Amino acid sequence: MTVRVAINGFGRIGRNILRAIHESGRKDIDVVAVNDLGPVETNAHLLRYDSVHGRFPHEVTVDG
Repeated sequence: MTVRVAINGFGRIGRNILRAIHESGRKDIDVVAVNDLGPVETNAHLLRYDSVHGRFPHEVTVDG
């Protein structure tokens, strides 16, 4: 059974949670939404090019 989760806040912790879910390879967690006050394009860029953890190894797309 897949657990659908939303991330409320996409600062350092929110981005690290998303990264950890993807890097763990778990198929039973589906991130369906991210809620943040900043522009979605900026959040996508910050996820793609993290200054501490490096580039995000998966495709990052903006929808909405």
